[in-house]
Amino acid sequence: MHLARFPRVSLAHLPTPLEHLPRLSEHLGGPQIWVKRDDCTGLASGGNKTRKLEFAMAAALAAGADTIVTVGAVQSNHVRQTAAAAAKLGLACEVLLENRIGEPSDVYAESGNVLLDRLFGAALHRYPGGTDFAAEMEAHAERIRGGGGTPYIIPGGASNAVGALGYVNCAMELLAQANERGLVIDHLVTATGSAGTQAGLAVGLRATHSRVPLLGIGVSAAQALQERKVFELAEETAELIGAPDVVSREDVVANCDYVGEAYGVPTPEMNAAILTLARLEGILFDPVYSGKALAGLFDLVRRGFFAGASNVVFLHTGGSAALFAYADQLAFD
Repeated sequence: MHLARFPRVSLAHLPTPLEHLPRLSEHLGGPQIWVKRDDCTGLASGGNKTRKLEFAMAAALAAGADTIVTVGAVQSNHVRQTAAAAAKLGLACEVLLENRIGEPSDVYAESGNVLLDRLFGAALHRYPGGTDFAAEMEAHAERIRGGGGTPYIIPGGASNAVGALGYVNCAMELLAQANERGLVIDHLVTATGSAGTQAGLAVGLRATHSRVPLLGIGVSAAQALQERKVFELAEETAELIGAPDVVSREDVVANCDYVGEAYGVPTPEMNAAILTLARLEGILFDPVYSGKALAGLFDLVRRGFFAGASNVVFLHTGGSAALFAYADQLAFD
């Protein structure tokens, strides 16, 4: 794959580290656990969206845009990184924030990622859950055009075929790191929500004939919907890079048993998992994406899902800024 054919701007600190977690591995009593530290991508405290934005922002610049329009939940990691990327590139940023958790506290509504969005100068517009955001983003874009501007719409999570190129590239980066240290990856695990990370990884792993199985642990949708969403985006991404049909439906697997009550609503298992990792390895996970996926990883190890495996890599999608927004909901004992 020759991804240099696609426009790209430099936003991330790459390659991100691949770290062994010996104390966690001993604690869980299963395979050796490794973490691919995409919380260390650098932009606005890091996270997985930065890889996607390298391609999405380049496409915006190529289109002559002066304003980015995007959408996310109130504590969206994607919005934080998009706002920072727009600031870095001299673009205005219009953000549609969706309230997905009912009646948020003031801490949730104003701190964490929202505080950082404002620091980066994004214009925030708040909407109730269930809004038709495709229509609303287009309406914002039309108003910008009417004022003489040139908008560019980036979907939630930068999860389209252009954004997913960032995780096609990540798959190649991870395999190169594993090859350098002689590490055989038996499973790769990551959180899956807006689908771009899992879809890009699926394409990258299959196109390189890696034979590394990929498991997405869902944070929002039911399994059937999540797998369909990921597979459809993987097909689009594979077509974009000139490798149609490289991903089969069987390559896309999502376990959505750890969502809990709803997206963005903490679970006791998530709380316990992020405390365990922080206190054993000094690494911060977030309460929405990486934390729920980590809780799923813990449970699957204990239930023997990875029996026979020697090495499992967990791709850390970042998001620790959201911890501050959930400070009044986390338990520390």
